[in-house]
Formats: sequence, C-alpha cells, structure tokens
Amino acid sequence: MAGKSSKSSTKSTKNRKLKDALRRFVRARGEEYLRDPNVTSIGVGRKNGDGDISLVFTVNVKGETSVLESLGTKELPKEIEVEGFKVPTDVVRRSYEASFKVIDAQAADVRKSRVDPLFPGVSVSHEDGTAGTIGAIVFDETTGAPCILSNWHVLHGNPGSVGDKIVQPGPFDDNDIAGNGCGELLRSHLGAAGDCALARIRDRGFERKILDLGVIPKRLAEVDLDDTVVKSGRTTRKTHGIVRRTDVMAKINYGSPMGEVAIGGFEIGIDPNRPPSNGEVSMGGDSGATWMIFDGKNPTDILAGLHFAGEGPSNPDEHALACYPRSVQKKLRFLLEPPADLVLDDDEVETFGRRNGFDDRFLGVKAPMPEMSRSIKRDAVNFGREQTIPYTHFSVCLSAKRRLARFVAWNVDGARRVTLGRHGFRLDSRVSAKFQHGEPLYEDNKLDRGHIARRADLAWGPVNEAKQANRDSFYFTNIAPQHRRFNQSGRGGLWGKLENLVLEQAEAQDIRISVVGGPIFHNDDPEYRNALLPREFWKLIAYRASDGKLTSASFVLSQNNLLQDIETLDFDPFRLFQVSVDELSNRTKLGFSAYTGADVLRNPERIVRSVPLAAEIAGDRPTVREVIDEADIVL
Repeated sequence: MAGKSSKSSTKSTKNRKLKDALRRFVRARGEEYLRDPNVTSIGVGRKNGDGDISLVFTVNVKGETSVLESLGTKELPKEIEVEGFKVPTDVVRRSYEASFKVIDAQAADVRKSRVDPLFPGVSVSHEDGTAGTIGAIVFDETTGAPCILSNWHVLHGNPGSVGDKIVQPGPFDDNDIAGNGCGELLRSHLGAAGDCALARIRDRGFERKILDLGVIPKRLAEVDLDDTVVKSGRTTRKTHGIVRRTDVMAKINYGSPMGEVAIGGFEIGIDPNRPPSNGEVSMGGDSGATWMIFDGKNPTDILAGLHFAGEGPSNPDEHALACYPRSVQKKLRFLLEPPADLVLDDDEVETFGRRNGFDDRFLGVKAPMPEMSRSIKRDAVNFGREQTIPYTHFSVCLSAKRRLARFVAWNVDGARRVTLGRHGFRLDSRVSAKFQHGEPLYEDNKLDRGHIARRADLAWGPVNEAKQANRDSFYFTNIAPQHRRFNQSGRGGLWGKLENLVLEQAEAQDIRISVVGGPIFHNDDPEYRNALLPREFWKLIAYRASDGKLTSASFVLSQNNLLQDIETLDFDPFRLFQVSVDELSNRTKLGFSAYTGADVLRNPERIVRSVPLAAEIAGDRPTVREVIDEADIVL
C-alpha cells in the first residue's frame, strides 16, 4: 500500500508540473498558433476527451494535407516538446462565437423582466445592445460602490463607452430604454484576460444571491480538469457542466471594429451526470453568467468563471467558454465582499429612499436653500423633479458641468452630536459617474478630498441616524478638491471653527444652526486632470438668535485678495473674509433674499457679538472685511 501511495503522489506531482508548463506555453505561444486562419483555439485538455493530458487544438476544418494547404493552413504536429515534456496533441473540429444573437426562450419568466432589487441570473445589456446576464453583484475596489459583473459584449460592445447607460432587462426583452436604466458602464476589458465589464448600479436596489442557485460568490476558484460547475443564465437557466480544457486561448470575432480577439479562459462541456433537458449547456443571452463550483450535491460560493461564449452554429459538440475569475478581477478591480469601511449594508439603495435631506424649518423659522437662476437649474443634476440630491441631514446641488457641488445645505444639532469614525470616499450610485469627480482626481498629488458639509456637523441624532449621516458625508458629491493649504492655511482653523463659534458664542437658540456652502466657480479656475479647481469657497451660517429672529453670517475663503479684487492663477495663501449677503450673491450667482434682513454685517440690530470697526461706528458698514482671528468675526 505504501508503494502504491508513493507512485500516486509522484504521478500527481508530475501532472501538476506538466500542467504548469503547458499553462506557460499557452500564454507565451498561444496567440502564435491562433494566427493560423484554421485554428480557433488552443488549450490544455485530455487526448480524445478522456486520455492523457495533452495540448488540444480546435480548428474550423479537419482534413488531408492537400485540403489544408488549399485553405492556407498546415497540419498541426502530433507532439510538441514543452519544458522537457513530450506532450501529445489532439485536434478537434470546433469554432466559437460570443453570444451576440439572443435566443428567445419560449416561456416568459422573471429572468427577462424588470426586477427591483437587481439580482444575478436576469437579463441586462448596454442600452444599444440585446440581452445578456447579470453574473454577480460585486463592489468597486476603490469606492465600494455596488456593481453588475457581466461581459464586455453585454455591457460595452462596439458602440459603447465608459459612462454609457445600462438597462435591465436588455432591449431584446423590453425596449423601454428610458424606464429600465439601472446604472452606467464603469470599466471593461476585452483581451487575453477575458471578456468582462463592470457597471455601477444606480436607481435600483440589489440582492447578491444568484437566481436558482441560492449562493453568493465569496471565493475564487483555480479550476482544474474534470471540475464540476453550475451556472444560472438568462436563456438556459440553471445548467451543469464539467471542465474539459483549461488555459484556453480562443479566437472570437466580435464584429467591427474589434474584429477577431484572442480571449483567455477554460472550456466547459455537459456534465454527463446532470445533462440539460434540451441538450444545451448555454445559449445566446447567457453571456455574463457566473459558473460556480458544484460539489456533487449543491452549488458552492466559489466562483469558477465568467461565461462568455459557446460553440459556433455548425458545431454539433455542445460546450461553453468562461473567463478565469482572478484575471477578470484583476482587470476590473472589484471585490466580492463589500468593504465595511467603504459602503453601507446591502440595503444601501433602499435606505436612500428614506433620506429627507436639508430641512428649511429646522431652526423654527424658515432658513431656505439659495434661489437658483434658470441657467443654474439647467446645470443642476436632477434627482427626480428636484435640482438637489437628498442625504441624511443635508442636500447637494450638483453641477453637471463642473462635476462638483455648486452648494451643499446642511442642518447641525449641536446638542445631539455623536462622535464616529471615518469611512472611505465613494461615488453615489444614484448619480451617473459622469457627473462626479472620483478618486482619480485625488491620487498621488497634493489635493485633499475636502468635505463641504463637515462629517462632524452631520453626525447627530439617534446613533443609527448619525451613522448613516456620517457615511453619507463621504460621497464624492459632498467633496471638493482643496489644496492642502486650504486645511493647513495658517488661519488657525477658523474656516472649520465657524460653526462652533456660532454654537458656542452667538447664543443660538436650541444650539442649532443651518449652513449652506460650496465652491465659487470661475471660468479661469486652474485646470488639472480634466477638472477646474476652485480657488474660493463660501459658507452662510444661519441661526435663531436669543430674540427668536433669524440671523445669518456669510464668509468666503479665498486665494484672491477680495479687498483689492486681485486675480491670480497661482496657489497663494488662503485668506478668510466675512462678506455681506449681497456680496455673496454677486460672487456665487445664487439668490439669498431670505437672509437679507438677517445679515449681521449689513444690519447692526442683528449683532449679538462683535468687535466694531471705526468704519462701523461712523455708520459705513463694509460689505467685505478680512478675518484674522476670532475677534474679527461679526455675529
């Protein structure tokens, strides 16, 4: 028995070394063989399907040497030496095609209908495509945003580009393009690593369990010959397969302009113990489905591959091709599990519906958001019928042109603040990525991701509500690029302390304030990485004073000398100014009529605390005054 065990171990080691050598061979020389017009793929399999490990070539035509020469090709060798191993070859007549042509299954089911929440196993497509399958719900590595995983030819295709609309179900199943939007194309890849794409989910909830399989992909497989797998696709639904070739390089024609592309992956045949009722392991429309490891009794949570192609129309042999999951993950940069410090729970999108945003009656007297001109409203990213996007304790007016908040309005309850930790920054999945500047703007430079509404201001109320507000504050819609000198500007932290000064020293009733703030946009703002970087930021703080009346103070933090109106494109030191409501309106092009009578800088009777200037004593109240320390602030 010991001798038999030793022989078995030696054979296993030899097979493993042989497979590793063949994998390297296919990667290094696979595309060389695919240049032959008759060769459709090369991979590692078994001779005649069940024999020794060999290099298995597939071809369009098998025939005598004279026949092959007439086709401009030549006979493949019977044996190839690979790293000292003499490896037999096998040649099989077979061609492949991506599932562009969708097969319409007879019976209508949920797989071809609009679903909310989204879940894997149902129809999806680029808005100009047909229909494929949602393979899995995964999470963007950088932002933690929930995403659809499927194929390049399903979510991108020849007409597509990053940011394009993705619809569920695909147009082949329901042509209501306007009503079926579910996200936008985030990233894609077509090449040796696979046929794969990610789309960020927007305007839908999501569930992660795969339809009819009941599992969530949580691990990645290193598939081997004879592994059993199972998938859930839009057309053939739940089918079983067995891995019969690994390390395959297959030649697929994707049409104009991509043409023929060599795609890496592995081949799946019908599992003889669990054959499909119609003899089809996959059909058009299944593209993008995930193959999961099957343990002989049940699907597991181990992701084996991403389905992308099947046999051509003239091939009687039923099989499928899938991309390796690790290669796909590396190219698309996603996570199977949501990072706890980057995203909300799986009910993230559903809880968005319960966000009420800024409350203009929070102070007990009306303190509204700014009025917007027609041109500013046209530039605002709409949320339903509104020009502002609601979050917990704040709302954002997002500029489509600048991809930054034009203003943020937030409520602060100083008596109910909750101290919470930081989260990672992420894009808002409800808003198209093309309207948000994300992580690429801030990588490897001196730009800070600056909160407009401070997270410490927003985290108040019951703990769960405070946690939600704290997480909401990290969406890029509430972030603006600020040079590090903005936060380390030598102003003694006055910009960040303004709200605290009001709460602590202005006798605000109920220790509550409402704040509106944001960047000031100028056409000559310096450009960097396709973004215009604001050089000025503003803030209006409103509170109900001890006499019960609305009171407000407005400020601008600038790299321009507001007193002399000196313009510069350089990063000069920041200077802090208190300005009148009229001056703020002139600079921001927003309307603040509700605050005209409440402005402490223009209405002496509203002053609760101040150190008057000589000009004020003379009755000539300035519209702009520089703030050097706390004593200069008029409240």
